[in-house]
Amino acid sequence: MENLFELLQKDIRFEEGLNACMNCGVCTAICPAAEFYDYDPRKITDIVQTRDDNAIMELLKSETIWYCGECMSCKTRCPRGNAPGLIIMALRGLSQDLGLFTESEKGRQQLAVKRTVGDSILNTGYCVYLDGITTALHPEQGPVWEWVQENREKLFERLGGNYKGDGPGILRKIPEETLDELKKIFEVTGGLERYEKIEYYSKLKAEEMDLDLDEGIDNEYFRQIYTYNNGCHTR
Repeated sequence: MENLFELLQKDIRFEEGLNACMNCGVCTAICPAAEFYDYDPRKITDIVQTRDDNAIMELLKSETIWYCGECMSCKTRCPRGNAPGLIIMALRGLSQDLGLFTESEKGRQQLAVKRTVGDSILNTGYCVYLDGITTALHPEQGPVWEWVQENREKLFERLGGNYKGDGPGILRKIPEETLDELKKIFEVTGGLERYEKIEYYSKLKAEEMDLDLDEGIDNEYFRQIYTYNNGCHTR
């Protein structure tokens, strides 16, 4: 396999995110994720700068690279113009390409993101659509949300929405030609290939864990990655 640092260098986000870190720690001081998670963007940048394949490999397998919220607060404060958030994006992408994301609890959740938000984008044109936000997946929504779901057509009509309707309006139906164009964008930019890799490596991990993984979200592996928390992520 090609040197991991060289693979990272091929990602434009990495090229734009790493100039010359002087290890000042300002990124960690301003980082919202570092306040709660066992996460230090300064250390990640420092590890990547070593060009040590073994150390980078451990990052690609770790929980650490999945704690970043990509808010880019680090970019606004770095005196050298680095963006650890972009470095994280490059590390995540490489982890997905190599199938190493399945080695961590948070990494395995990439399949859940792909099969909810990711598939919703391609199928409806929306990142989050009303049909996908059920109390089965999101019990915190409670009985009020169940009422909203049961009365969605009348409710959105009163609020000026256009739920699954033609023409303009909130939650309107996205035309097929627009969805086709969206899928084409995903195809030419490598998004669909990335989706396929997430599915492929997740299937392998499900087999390793002896868990069922079928289409959709009603299967053992999806339920496991969606609900399990080892309790070791926060400080």
